[in-house]
Amino acid sequence: SRYYREVLPGEIVKISRHDVQTLDVIRRPEGDPSAFCIFEYVYFARPDSIFEGQMVYSVRRRCGQQLAIEAPVEADLVSTVPESATPAALGYAQKCGLPYVEVLCKNRYVGRTFIQPNMRLRQLGVAKKFGVLSDNFKGKRVVIIDDSIVRGNTISPIIKLLRESGAKEVHIRVASPPIRFPCYMGINIPTKEELIANRPEFHDLANYIGADSVVYLSVEGLVSSVQESIKARQDNNPKAQKSFIGKLGHCTACLTGDYPVELEW
Repeated sequence: SRYYREVLPGEIVKISRHDVQTLDVIRRPEGDPSAFCIFEYVYFARPDSIFEGQMVYSVRRRCGQQLAIEAPVEADLVSTVPESATPAALGYAQKCGLPYVEVLCKNRYVGRTFIQPNMRLRQLGVAKKFGVLSDNFKGKRVVIIDDSIVRGNTISPIIKLLRESGAKEVHIRVASPPIRFPCYMGINIPTKEELIANRPEFHDLANYIGADSVVYLSVEGLVSSVQESIKARQDNNPKAQKSFIGKLGHCTACLTGDYPVELEW
């Protein structure tokens, strides 16, 4: 198989053995910006996916670079919790001029922790899920890049694991802003009360999860990382891009509470 092209927003496509036909393109109301889910770039999509003419991996790496500009820290090495945040960690390390080093290895025989029904099971899952590469970080100051902290349950035992295995300092940098609001567009985000960003613990999050410091990427930083190359392409080829993207926009409702459509109950 090979990459052909994206389905345009509002487009109805018919694919047959002969060709690919556009049956119709339902236009957005005049002046309404597009509202592609920004969290697809942060977390949901595969890194080799292509949205809006750009590869998700490249966007995640840019988020890491932007995070390094916004939240540098005195440290010896940069790493990640394998492996969804790896592109962001590589971007952060590159921008900071620090080495990227693996501190954890994944046990491939254990299932996903986020689907475990309760917190205790999720935390136990973490201990079985990773092996510690202690030779790589003993006595060193470690920056761990994560793609998102939703409940705060998973990162806490990982920090404990690293400290017990000899890490001198553990700093957490998150390559997306805090999730604060529910998604009504089809993504199953935990309830508002479960989100760590809405809990009292968030005011002293580093202490709560056992880190030396925690900093999230800003909403502006995320949006600029996502839109940078789309804008560059629009500037170079206004007709081709603007004809289907229209006014550039992304849905940031789970981060800002600013929903792209009016909610009706």
